[in-house]
Amino acid sequence: MSLLATSRPKFKKCSRNIFFDSGRKAGNVRRNIDQPVERREYALDDIEQVANRLLVEAVQRRASDLHLVPRRHDAAIRLRLDGMLIDVGTLPKETAERVIVHFKFLAGMDIGERRRPQSGAMEVNESGETVYLRLSTLPTLYDESLVIRLLPQRFSLPLRELSLFSHSTARLFSFMQQPQGLVLLTGPTGSGKTTTLYTLLDVCQAERQRNIITLEDPIEKRNDRFLQVQINEKAGITYAASLKAALRHDPDVLMVGEIRDHDTAAIAVRSALTGHLVVSTMHAADAVGAVYRLHEFGVPPGDLAETLLAVSAQRLVELCCPLCGDDCHPACSRLQRRRRAAVHELLYGPALLDAIRSLSGGDGRRLRRHMTLVCLIRKGIALGYLPARALELVGGGGR
Repeated sequence: MSLLATSRPKFKKCSRNIFFDSGRKAGNVRRNIDQPVERREYALDDIEQVANRLLVEAVQRRASDLHLVPRRHDAAIRLRLDGMLIDVGTLPKETAERVIVHFKFLAGMDIGERRRPQSGAMEVNESGETVYLRLSTLPTLYDESLVIRLLPQRFSLPLRELSLFSHSTARLFSFMQQPQGLVLLTGPTGSGKTTTLYTLLDVCQAERQRNIITLEDPIEKRNDRFLQVQINEKAGITYAASLKAALRHDPDVLMVGEIRDHDTAAIAVRSALTGHLVVSTMHAADAVGAVYRLHEFGVPPGDLAETLLAVSAQRLVELCCPLCGDDCHPACSRLQRRRRAAVHELLYGPALLDAIRSLSGGDGRRLRRHMTLVCLIRKGIALGYLPARALELVGGGGR
């Protein structure tokens, strides 16, 4: 594991000032302050080794998040694996504090500020693969808590692995070949929306040679094939302002990280009306809910009917283990390359037009039926791909 954010001599020099000149007694850090300098440097190296081992374990187990949770006498180490938070060990309280300071320093955060939440970012390289890390601290009753989101920089999945059902993949890709319009992806945090977007954009650029501009906050996966813009609202680089500027940059496809307010929704729809393909994400319970939310943002039903090509509601579902069945043993799960797959509820065509007409009262007719998430997950269970508990992701009921 090699840390790309700083050099070791620079870290050691600064860390000595932190650990030994910060106003706390040296006895709180070591038992004997008269130890030689070599022993002090070894202690710092030991903290670095602990931090590296935590990251190596998280990367190798393909965890999405690493948690350091302070408690009264120690700190818990937790990994989020396939959506589940699992306890994997503990650290002594003092060691955990120093490990958190180590990560904060490498991520460019204020190591002297422990009373306010902070966020930072860094990169590591493990086994030749670059992993982008997003760090977040939160003051708690006992000490600072640290959560690290791990974002492997592998650009995209193979198209055949994008969805559990191949017809959903084919339909999604057909939307990306349209010359103009608006395509929305909805789903909760961690449902794979970013991976889906990058996979579709990557294949689209490779096969159609399109100029793709992405507007993101933050940029989670770096790709040299796209023009990527980092949103920074404090500096005035908002989604709305960036969209206006990107339209003058001759784009074929615009990817907006998230439609979160009236201004962003209005400009995204206007961009689609002027002959661009716009893809974006939105937080909504399902595909029909995303249509209603756009209307709440002030987009007229007429503009929605003119621009909206499709809405996809996405969930990541756990696959049945071919050896263990529904309940996969942790040791077995580490050997599987693909443990989860996405299911997509696609709303398009006549069913989408019915949902848009219902915004203005419609004519009292019921909406046309389409394959909802519940129907798709039940299909996966019936075919033996998914465990029965997969229905818990969508509440087990249907519209």
